[in-house]
Amino acid sequence: MSPSDRGVVVGVDIGGTKVLAGVVDAAGRVSDTARRTTPGRRVRTRQVEDALVGAILESADGRPLAGVGVAAAGFVDSSGERVMFAPHLPWQGEPLRALLEDRLGCQVRLDNDANCAARAEAHHGAARGAGSALVITMGTGIGGAVLLDGRVLRGANGMAGEFGHMQVVPGGQECECGRRGCWEQYSSGNALVRNARALMAEEPSVLAEMTAGSPDRVTGPMVTSAAEQGDLVARRAFGSVGDWLGIGTASLVAALDPEVVVIGGGVSAAGDRLLEPARAALQRTLVGAAHRVVPELVAARSGPQAGMIGAALLVTGAER
Repeated sequence: MSPSDRGVVVGVDIGGTKVLAGVVDAAGRVSDTARRTTPGRRVRTRQVEDALVGAILESADGRPLAGVGVAAAGFVDSSGERVMFAPHLPWQGEPLRALLEDRLGCQVRLDNDANCAARAEAHHGAARGAGSALVITMGTGIGGAVLLDGRVLRGANGMAGEFGHMQVVPGGQECECGRRGCWEQYSSGNALVRNARALMAEEPSVLAEMTAGSPDRVTGPMVTSAAEQGDLVARRAFGSVGDWLGIGTASLVAALDPEVVVIGGGVSAAGDRLLEPARAALQRTLVGAAHRVVPELVAARSGPQAGMIGAALLVTGAER
């Protein structure tokens, strides 16, 4: 008997700013979603757990739970039991899988959010059929995963793919992880907003109208909207983030030589406004680019639901 025969399967994606849960069917379709705000890094872990449980139960809407898959923004151990560290959340060695099973009374499976997004892309999206692929997720920070023959390469400790914390600028911008100069400080949702706020001081922008002249009120969706209106500040902010995306991707391609690079996460919704400068920087930065096949850099197809879809695949056993 499959999990779906015993009730609904819920996939949950928890990131630096939000918890998103939804019922996921065998074809990867998501319905009955529920959302909570992530309590943040400086709260008790129980508060984050409460947000997860609340979103899961709202999504299930009284139906029995066959299983829950959790895509967590953090380092998940090789057994899929604990979140060992999360730059944007308070978990340190948190036995999240067992805690949720106790509260929900059903099987729970756990993995890193980017690994889950990669599973979604391997089964239903832009990496389907690729022998090897890199998946880079851009949200509050940067996550990532390596796919070989449709399977996620998790590494000896379950923590492969933490691309966002590769140091690209020694002594650079302070990062949530406690170090400086991490890639995600230059290419992520947070970086996009920080760039736009800084540029607002240099030239006129519709962002000033959107925020009543207060840069602190700028958000990522505002920058995207302004860029669509042709705002120069917003376009320059995207250009910088895209350029850094291509620079970091070039190092990964040099190391791993994938067939395709898939860009997902909330920031990727900007499409070619982000991807075109990234492609140019990849071509410019990749060693020997003129003498090799440069992998195609494409947008993910699963959109903001990728984490939920991939988390549900942990429950249904599609990858295993």
